[in-house]
This record gives sequence, C-alpha cells and structure tokens, in this order.
Amino acid sequence: MTTLVRGRGWARTHPVAVDAVLAFAVLVCMVVGSFAEPYGEHGPNWGTRTPDAPSLLLMALGALALIFRRRAPWSVLAATCAASIVELLTGEPRAPVVMCAVIALFTVAANTDRSTTWRIGLVTMAGLTGVAMLSGPLPWYAQENLGIFAWTGMAAAAGDAVRSRRAFVDAIRERAERAERTREEEARRRVAEERLRIARDLHDVVAHHIALVNVQAGVAAHVMDKRPDQAKEALSHVRDASRSALNELRATVGLLRQTGDPEAPTEPAPGLHRLDELVETFRNAGLPVEVALGQVGLDLAAAVDLAAFRIIQEALTNVQKHAGKDAKAEVSVVRVGPNVEVTVIDDGPGPGKDGGENTDGGGHGLLGMRERVTALGGSCSAGPRYGGGFRVHAILPVTTAKGGTA
Repeated sequence: MTTLVRGRGWARTHPVAVDAVLAFAVLVCMVVGSFAEPYGEHGPNWGTRTPDAPSLLLMALGALALIFRRRAPWSVLAATCAASIVELLTGEPRAPVVMCAVIALFTVAANTDRSTTWRIGLVTMAGLTGVAMLSGPLPWYAQENLGIFAWTGMAAAAGDAVRSRRAFVDAIRERAERAERTREEEARRRVAEERLRIARDLHDVVAHHIALVNVQAGVAAHVMDKRPDQAKEALSHVRDASRSALNELRATVGLLRQTGDPEAPTEPAPGLHRLDELVETFRNAGLPVEVALGQVGLDLAAAVDLAAFRIIQEALTNVQKHAGKDAKAEVSVVRVGPNVEVTVIDDGPGPGKDGGENTDGGGHGLLGMRERVTALGGSCSAGPRYGGGFRVHAILPVTTAKGGTA
C-alpha cells in the first residue's frame, strides 16, 4: 500500500515521464501488433505480415506525439489522427497507428466538457472509420474497420467517465474544505462570543462590588474616630461585599476550567430570585432603592433572568457611583405581553457632571447592557431624564433567540 501511494505521488509530480513511458509502451504494442494478422481464422496469426518503413515511421511519430498529450491534447489528437489517416490510405498491410489516436481522444475527453467530448468523439469515430471503410482492400464491414469505430467510441466514453469522476471527487473535496472552514469560523465566533460574555460578567461583578466597597470604606474612614460602631458596621459590609465579589469571580472564572474539573462551579447563575439580596446591598451602602416587581414569575429563561439581574445591578452601580449621595433609585420589572421590561431610574443631579460613564454614550457598563439585550433579541435605551436624573430601560423577550421560553 505504501509503495502504491508513493507511486501515485511520483506520477503526479512527473507527468512527462509517465507519458513517455506510456508512449513507449504504445509503440511496442503497435510494432508487435503490426507483425500479426489480428482477424485470422483461428485468432491472430503471427509472422504472416511485416510492416514497411513508412508505417514504422508513422508509428514512431504517433508515439512521440503522445509524450505531449497533457500539454497540448488537441494538437496531439490532430497529429495522431493525421498519422492514422495516412496509414489507412497508404499502408499495405495496415499498421495499428490508430492506437495513438485512441489514446489522444481519451486524453481530450478527460480534459473537456461532455458536449465537446461527444462532438469531437463522433467526428473522430466517423472520420477514421469512414476512411478505413472507403480505402484498402478489405470490405467496409470488415472487423478491422468496425474495431476502429469501437475503440474510438470506448476512448471517448472512458475519457468522459474519468472527467466526471474527477469532477465529483473535486466537488467532494471542495465541500469538505468549505465545511472545515465553516467549522473553524463557527468555533472562532463561539469563542469570541463566550469571551465577550465572560468579560461582561466580570465587569458587572467587579464594578458592582468594588463600588460598594469604595462607598463603605469611605463611610468607615469618615466615622472611625467619632462613631466606631457605625465604622465597624461599614467594615462588615465591606467584608460581605468583598466575599460576594470573590465568590462571583470564582464562579465566572470557573467557566474557563476544563470540562470535568471537580472544582468547576455548581451554584446557579444569579437571577431575579436574588433581586432582594442585590437591592439590600445598595441600601446598606446608603442608596435608597424602591422595587416594583410585577407578575413576571421566577420561571424566565436562564439567559433572560441573568440579563435582567445584570442590567439592574449595573444600573444601580452607576447610580451609586455617579448620581450623588442624596440620590434615590427606583427599579421596575414588569411583564408586558411577550416581553419583560426592566426600568431603573434615579433623581440624581444629572449625568456626566462627575466625568463618569453615566452618559448616553456610556462606558463598558452601558455597552455591556446593550450587548446582552441585543443578543437576546431585545432593545435597551439609557439616557438622562427630563428634569434631572437618569433612566435605563430594557425590553427582553420572554422567548429567547435560541427558542427557549419562560
């Protein structure tokens, strides 16, 4: 098997050498066949005839032309047909020069389209067979004349079959390569989407908890000397927020572990069932938050539930960071037809006054919110409210883009 594969590889890289070997083999067959009467009474009769010098020259020229059959198939076909016609008209006895034309016709058929193959095949069959029937001492219905018709027809059919098989194999190879490229592109796209999702989760977790830690640490530093009890409470909130941040970071980064890792996270992703816990952390940090939770239920699709939670978390974090110390926030989650609408508003002094990201252009937080909602087929808007404050409004379809339903 290895030798066969190596032989095929050598044949592909040395086509001229292969054609030279083929031409020599055809020449040997023609010369040997010219010494025999192929249609004797009891089969071929050897030694009953001898080719003359012009026939030997035509056989040599026809075999020489076959060396260039891949480079110039049409020219080789024309040359071999001409040599065959000359031999049919002048040879006595006839030599099998037509073998060269048969090989050349096969080459042309294997390298052109089907309609051209049949047109040139019919012309070659009719021309050579007609000359053979109309010239020479044999009757037109002699087996030698009919043999020319049969061999040229089989050459055209075999060449067309080879061309069809080659085209079929090329099509299969092309489809396989295209499928491989598609799989690679799909894999890269999924990796990019997963990387973006993890980046959004990391941003939401870090921004929320670090903002709370910053606020509580500031409170503790401010009241440390005069009200140590309140400072101790603030530091307790700092510890709780830090612990929550570490737990969520561990769960998020754990997604990057290999499948089957025993340390992979097993706790469910956060959702609206943890909304009270989330709001309580902001209230402990000094941000008054009112919640209006409509009849949305807790059976939303996991992606919608997580997106709603992260949007509220990011919006309240922005209020905590940018709206000012006297600001208040309101959270509303309601079911409106096939959608869940999430709204977070505040009454702060206005966006952008502290150089924060709470502007319509947004930073990574607002950009991440929009990406989450867009990925689910919803819409998200964020901007200043008339009269002051800021508003974040997201519409999430209950039926996700992947077909999951609540």
